[in-house]
Amino acid sequence: MGEPLKTFVGGTEVDVPNSIPDIRATLPEDRREEFDHAINEAGVHEIQAVMRHWMLEAVPDPEAERILDRLAQDEAERRSVS
Repeated sequence: MGEPLKTFVGGTEVDVPNSIPDIRATLPEDRREEFDHAINEAGVHEIQAVMRHWMLEAVPDPEAERILDRLAQDEAERRSVS
């Protein structure tokens, strides 16, 4: 395992999990089964993209979550009007 990865979330430096066990441990319990499935199904040419996806999901970003919630709410409102 290499050096821990870091990123900034809301101006604060945070650690990014960079191994399968670390990513899995960081995820909410209800997401771990989906993570296990994705990792186990990934081929040699896909594993890096799958790992990157789940690494980013394991790092909470409140601003991104607010944006996604707002977009989901807007979409729900559009569907109810149609």
